[in-house]
Amino acid sequence: MNTLQLGLGTAAIGRPLYINIQNKEREPFDLENFKSKGIAVLEIAYKKGIRYYDTAPGYGLAEQLLLDWVKTKNDPMIEVATKWGYVYTANFDPSATIHEVKDHSLEQLIKQWEVSKELLPNLTTLQIHSATFDTGVLENEAVLQKLAQIKSDYDIRIGITTSGDNQVDVLKKAMEINIDNQPLFDVFQVTYNILEQSLSSILDILKEKGSRIIIKEGLANGRLLPNTNFPHYQKMYGLLEQLATKYRVGIDAVALRFCMQTTEPFMILSGAGDTHQLQENWKVNDFKLSDEELKQLQFFGVKSTDYWSERKQLEWN
Repeated sequence: MNTLQLGLGTAAIGRPLYINIQNKEREPFDLENFKSKGIAVLEIAYKKGIRYYDTAPGYGLAEQLLLDWVKTKNDPMIEVATKWGYVYTANFDPSATIHEVKDHSLEQLIKQWEVSKELLPNLTTLQIHSATFDTGVLENEAVLQKLAQIKSDYDIRIGITTSGDNQVDVLKKAMEINIDNQPLFDVFQVTYNILEQSLSSILDILKEKGSRIIIKEGLANGRLLPNTNFPHYQKMYGLLEQLATKYRVGIDAVALRFCMQTTEPFMILSGAGDTHQLQENWKVNDFKLSDEELKQLQFFGVKSTDYWSERKQLEWN
C-alpha cells in the first residue's frame, strides 16, 4: 500500500481553535506549550515517512513553525504547499469572535507571498485559500497574472482549495483558466469524505488533465466520529464502528481509507492536532476496504447543500 499518499495539514497545530467536533475539555492555552506540541507532531509525521506538508498564513503560527522546522531537516524530499488569501485575526485568543478574514486581493497575494517564498526550495505549491465566486478571485486578471508569474519565476505549482456546496462549479471554472495558452492551475485541494462526495462527479476530468488532487477534511470536521449531536448518522456510525473493529483501527483510519480508495488522489491530508491522532491516522496504511464495504459507505453521501449547511452550524473549538 502506498504510504506516501498521507500528508499533514497544519491548521490544527498552528492555532488553538478550528471548526471541529471535539469530545474533550479544552485545556488552558499556553503558546510555548502549543508550539512544542506542534513540533512534536511534525517530528512524528517525518519519522512515519510523511513528506508532504500543507500550511497557510491563515493557520496562525503554522507556516512559520513549519518554515523553522523544515530548515532543520535539510531534506529536498520534503514538499511544502502553502496558500494565500486568509489573514489570521484571533491572535490565539480562544474567546475571539472573528478568527480569520478572507482577502483575495492582489495586495494580499503580494504581501503573503513575500513571507511564504521563504519556504523555498521545499515549497512546491502555492494555492488560493478557499477559492469562491464571491470574491471574484478567479476573474481577477491582475491576480491570475501574478500567480502565473510566480509559477514561471519560481517553477512551482499553482492550485486552489475549495469549500462550499458549489465547490464542483468552482473547480470547473478554475480548470478553464489559461495564461499564455497554458492551464494556470495544477493542484486542486478539495473537501471530500463519506458525507461530501460531490468531487466524484468531476474526478475523472481532473485526472485526465494530470492534475494533483489533494483531499482535505476527510473526517468531515469530526462529524464522522460517533456523536450524540448527529442522531441522523447512527446507521453510518454503526457501520464505521463495525469496520474499525474488523480491521483493528480507529474510525478515523476507516474514513481516510474510504477517501484513499474511492479517489486515489495524489495526497490525503491528515489534520491531526497531536501525536496520538497522527499515529491513529497513519493506520490508514494497514488495511484495505473491500468493494462491498466501499459501496456501503458511499450510501451515506448527502446533498452538498445539506452538508455545508450543517457544517456552518459547527463551532470553533
